[in-house]
Formats: sequence, structure tokens, C-alpha cells
Amino acid sequence: MSNPDIIAFCNQKGGVGKTTCALNVAVGLTLLNKKVLVVDFDPQAHLTYSLGLDAHDLNSTIYSVMKGTTPLADAVMDIKGMKVLPANLDLTKLETEMMNIPRRELVLKNRLASVADVQYVIIDCPPAAGLLTQNALVSCHEVFIPLQMEFLALKGMSRLLNLIEEVKKKHRRNLPTYRIIATRYDGRKKLNNAIMDKVRERFGERVFKAVIRENIAVAEAPSFGQSIFEYAPKSHGAEDYLALCREIIRKKPAG
Repeated sequence: MSNPDIIAFCNQKGGVGKTTCALNVAVGLTLLNKKVLVVDFDPQAHLTYSLGLDAHDLNSTIYSVMKGTTPLADAVMDIKGMKVLPANLDLTKLETEMMNIPRRELVLKNRLASVADVQYVIIDCPPAAGLLTQNALVSCHEVFIPLQMEFLALKGMSRLLNLIEEVKKKHRRNLPTYRIIATRYDGRKKLNNAIMDKVRERFGERVFKAVIRENIAVAEAPSFGQSIFEYAPKSHGAEDYLALCREIIRKKPAG
């Protein structure tokens, strides 16, 4: 099996459904017979909780893998047909503890080098531009940006795009590229349609054709430790995420 496609789900604005998006894409790809490793790289551990795990009870996590006290293979769990590298609140200490480590932006990349037997690695990033997010951006091939069709959400994107460019320059890489996922879209709202037109005009092919419509089931599912595919398999949310996953498989990374 060739090297996995590593995708970081990133948005510095909180509350945009980033974790929900990462979770449902990971599960959707698994349902389409792809082998997936999902990494919770957010100290809030929302992805871990959304999978029905109690982060407080976990000893082997992405934190211990990053610290080098647990081999990645020993921390990975098998959940919902995919591999999961969970997080707990210990991850909040990592940025401070890594400050004096040489080449500290490369730690995650080095840890993921041992990943075998998967086609996709999905990383859920924290909503901040700190060392964790920088590690994810250095590690990944693509950044997927969940974007609500709202004016302020669009306004905040420039900071993230600047950060991606900084990572490329600093590490002399062409990667990561980025793609945009339109989320919480309501076609009945004029503002949603106006923002959607603006996003497609500005970013063109970088915007996925699949759109995640506003759907209450998508928001409810994580509180039950479920993806949209388990919680409401016949909902618009499940339909939209499956369409998105098919498009991810079909499309090569944008240049």
C-alpha cells in the first residue's frame, strides 16, 4: 500500500463544525471501503468524545505519542471500522513542553512516518495557529477548511491561508494545498447564497462541489458518540457527507 493521503481539518475560527466534519469524513471514507486513521490533535478532545470515548480514562493518546513515551501503534484504537488516535487534556501541555525541542514543528510528521496499512490520515486540528496546528500543517498533504456560509467566517480565512503559506516557505515545500468544504448551508437564505457565490468565484476548483446542508441531525449526532451515518443514515447530512467523501476519493489534490 502506498503512503497515505494526510488531510488536516483546520479552521482558526471555533464553532464552525470542524470536528464534526472531520469525524463524518473519516467514517464516510471507511464506509466507502477506505482504510482510515483519524487523529484527534485538539486539546479539547471533542473528536475523542464524539466517538463515544471518555478522554479522562485514556492513558495512551496522541500526547504520549508526541512525547515519545508510547509508540504510535500502541496508542491506536480500532473504532467504527477505522483506526483512532485519541486525545485528552494532557495535550494542552504539549506546546509548552516542546518549546525547547529542535525542529519541533516536525514531531508529528516524524511520528506519522510509522503509519502503515491506511489510505487516509485525518487530523482534527485545534482552532488556533500555535505549535500543534503548525505540526499538522507540516505533516499533511492537504488542508480541508470547513467554512460556514457567513460573512465573518469568510473574513477569518485569510489568517489561515497566510499560515499555510508561511509553512510552505519555512519548510520549502509545495504542500500543503487547501480545499474548502461549504458547511451549514441553507439555500433558502439570501446571505448563504451570496457568500457561496463569492467563495466559488474567489476559490474556484478549491471548493468542493458537495455541500453540507444545514441539518439538525449533524449537530446532534456527536452528543450520542455517533457519526451522522449511525445517528441518521437517511438524513440530508448523511447524504451530503457521503457525496463529499466520494468527491475526495475521486479528486486528486489541487495544486
